[in-house]
Amino acid sequence: MDNPSLVVPGALQPLLDLTEVIGKVGVPQTTLDLVRLLVSEINGRVYTLEDIADKADKRLAKVSDWRNQTVFDDAERSALAMAEAVTLMTDPVDMAPDEVWEESAKYYNDEQLGAIVMHIGLVNFWNRVNVATLQEPAAFR
Repeated sequence: MDNPSLVVPGALQPLLDLTEVIGKVGVPQTTLDLVRLLVSEINGRVYTLEDIADKADKRLAKVSDWRNQTVFDDAERSALAMAEAVTLMTDPVDMAPDEVWEESAKYYNDEQLGAIVMHIGLVNFWNRVNVATLQEPAAFR
């Protein structure tokens, strides 16, 4: 099947609009990229990273081992912890423990933290659609 976002009339634009809104609240694009890649790796959505040119983007290749890497700052680590907790949902009652929220709140205001959570949900949505319909691995950018 082709990607459902292209098959279902009117489905793609609202998703793109939400992505645009999320990108306007002050969370660095680099952080959103790191979150997107981590969530995608957890969900089995494959991306190719061959065309990553600048130094900051080279960190993308290290995101799966973010806990052991020293290239991520504390704010990025808090966003990655949130991404992992919300995506894995090992305990749906407490899928993002208070410690994860409290750590993220040190670096992001409510609007930004809300955008990160929405971004995690949207990436999970895209991953599930793409994995379920066997979409080909895509270039990350």
